[in-house]
Amino acid sequence: MKQITVTLTTFPLGQIVITSNAQSILTASEIDEALRRHARGDWGNVCEDDALLNFQALESGDRLLSDYGTGPRRFWIITEADRSVTTILLPQDY
Repeated sequence: MKQITVTLTTFPLGQIVITSNAQSILTASEIDEALRRHARGDWGNVCEDDALLNFQALESGDRLLSDYGTGPRRFWIITEADRSVTTILLPQDY
C-alpha cells in the first residue's frame, strides 16, 4: 500500500494507504480530489442514510465512508473509527 498525505481536514485522516488494485486503476488526480472531498465531509455518492451516519460519526468517533467514481472506476475511502488510518480501495477489495 502506498502512503499519501493530505492537509486541511475536518477530522484526522491518520495514515493514508491505498490498495494495489485501487492504485493500478485510479489516477493521482482522482485520488487527490477524492481525499480532499472526504476530508472536508463531502461523502460523494453515498446514500442519504450513510451521509447522515457519517455526520453522526464526526461527533461520536465512528468509522467514515465515502464513495466516489462510477463503474469500474468506483472507489471508497474509509477512515477508521480511531482516525488512525484512511484507506482508499475498490469495492471488490473490501
